[in-house]
Amino acid sequence: MIQELIAKKRVGKKLTSDEISWFVEHLSKETISEGQVAALAMAICINGMTLRERVSLTTAMKNSGKTLNWDLPGPVLDKHSTGGVGDAVSLLLAPILAACGAYVPMISGRGLGHTGGTLDKFESIPGYNTAPDENLLTEVVTKVGCAIIGQTSELAPADRRFYSIRDVTGTVESIDLITASILSKKLAAGLEALVLDVKCGNGAFMEKPEEASNLAKSLVSVANKSGCKTSAIVTDMNQPLSQSVGNSIEIQSVIKVLNGDKIDSRLLEITHILGESILCNSGLFNSKVQARAQMEKALSTGRASEKFAEMVSALGGPTDLMDKPKKYFRKAIIGKEVNATEAGFVNYIDTKTLGNTLIMLGGGRNRVEDKIDHSVGMKFEIELGGAVEKGQPIATLYAPSEDLFDLAHQKIIEAVVIKHTNKVGKLKPVIEHVE
Repeated sequence: MIQELIAKKRVGKKLTSDEISWFVEHLSKETISEGQVAALAMAICINGMTLRERVSLTTAMKNSGKTLNWDLPGPVLDKHSTGGVGDAVSLLLAPILAACGAYVPMISGRGLGHTGGTLDKFESIPGYNTAPDENLLTEVVTKVGCAIIGQTSELAPADRRFYSIRDVTGTVESIDLITASILSKKLAAGLEALVLDVKCGNGAFMEKPEEASNLAKSLVSVANKSGCKTSAIVTDMNQPLSQSVGNSIEIQSVIKVLNGDKIDSRLLEITHILGESILCNSGLFNSKVQARAQMEKALSTGRASEKFAEMVSALGGPTDLMDKPKKYFRKAIIGKEVNATEAGFVNYIDTKTLGNTLIMLGGGRNRVEDKIDHSVGMKFEIELGGAVEKGQPIATLYAPSEDLFDLAHQKIIEAVVIKHTNKVGKLKPVIEHVE
């Protein structure tokens, strides 16, 4: 049977829903070999899939394991990002949505390549349980309104094997397969609505806007056909989204935003735009103006901060994290400024290099078994198009040793390109809305 499916897709023919279901079933049971899985994946990469095939693959992978069912007084919502540098939106959005009356079982991942992972950030909080059992997850979501955790072994298990094979056979970069991989896990969480942040630019996996747009449209169409009200935005990743880059550094920055002690304008803007979209799609609010007003109220009244604190405490973290964050986060051995070597305007930021610099410092992984140093990272004082003076601090760099500080310092100087004329202006964070 598997040979027939490979041959069929190799010449560009469509697979039936039954054939796709058979493939996913035997993929999960491991009754077809890695070579056969890889061959079919390569045939799909080359010849593509129709919308109907993508929906069938997503549904079959979602149903390969357990699916969550909720009985709650409000809508069950979630958000997904394709990954970026300094992307701390999930940390802000989940408690804000909970404060607005939604329930958010947010299934998140670890760092992938040069992009940071939400789970790695939360694991910098002492005691925080990123892998609760289903009973605890249900209890926290029901009582608090949000829980940010990792994928359980029971949700979409077919995707884990499929992705591990794709990862080593050059078949990751397929919009059809990326769509099914992302959505099978999200839809297994029993969502009523989903919002997607698809990144593009030099710090994203998809650098070209048209590639990101095609992925966003695929995700939105397949999710909606699968019964989950979904929209997406394509956002700019030509500079770090947040001023902070690094695991505990991003957590501490978000705590300051939630407590009203800091404004991180780009991070907040993307958070608000994603929130407006999903709150309206869920039926909680009739207009984006109304939704944004409620989100801003959740922040200004401290209600979102309370939700974050309740979530952390319910999942095993400190009860006083919001009041005494410095008590719980280990400081990096070295924290020193990086200064501009010339005056002018920031014309280019090599965001991927900054993400890889965090990995070099120990804040990310080169191998799955690598241990993360949650204390390292960077805080930036600049943005694209901004003016800088010679000697002005452009970042504070947190490193575990002088040698690594020197290496990372040079990487940052090379990644931030300063010219005498301003050639970029101020970039809009959102490139496209996909409804």
